[in-house]
Amino acid sequence: MIPIDLTGKVAVVTGGIQGLGKATANMLIRSGANVAVNYLDDSEGLSRQRAEECATEWGDRCLVAPANVCRRDEMQQFFEATQSRFGGIDFLVNNAAVLRDRSFKNMADAEWDAVIETNLSSLFRVSQTALPFLRDGGRIVNMASISGVMGFFGQANYASAKAGVIGLTKVLSRELASRKIHVNAVAPGVVLTEMGESIPESAREQMLTQIPLRRFGEPDEIGAVILFLCSDLATYVTGQTLHVNGGWWG
Repeated sequence: MIPIDLTGKVAVVTGGIQGLGKATANMLIRSGANVAVNYLDDSEGLSRQRAEECATEWGDRCLVAPANVCRRDEMQQFFEATQSRFGGIDFLVNNAAVLRDRSFKNMADAEWDAVIETNLSSLFRVSQTALPFLRDGGRIVNMASISGVMGFFGQANYASAKAGVIGLTKVLSRELASRKIHVNAVAPGVVLTEMGESIPESAREQMLTQIPLRRFGEPDEIGAVILFLCSDLATYVTGQTLHVNGGWWG
């Protein structure tokens, strides 16, 4: 047995109060790390409620705070708070994302802009803002998607953003290698989160016929791959995109 022990390490997971972000934060905490997660506050108060539930569940080994990944000033404050609470940062998981699906001919500028801004441009800003806080030898893991490789109908914005994430990952792995910071991406297939479950039932049934394992992924299965990339088992892995999709290649 080769255990993964991240005791004393500090991780930031953006958008970490639900879905893949929460599963990843859970995995890192269970492995001993201290974890800071941000969330986007909403007028209905649902995000704050989820944040409070996470804070209660994770206890003193977590920091949960509102911060918009699209706002450099808010993320600067979030990283400063994380450093004040736990010290420097070892792992950054860029997970926050949104969906605004619509066919290309009907897609509005606002729908394109919102997805590109949150799913791609924010990775540039968050990662750049994080660099002074990120320890040498640290890890950055970017959440890509099978959509960025295959290009699904109705996802011109989402697929473009996630393809951009893969390209950005390769560039950062080269530019940050001098600091021994490893940069990789994880490209999940369809995973049974709120986002995955929002896909119409008929579309999901059709998707299943294309997946050799004949099932969708579980959030913990993605979190486990991210945990591997943050561990000492991945000391020679950088600039890669790990596809976690049950063998789905169209």
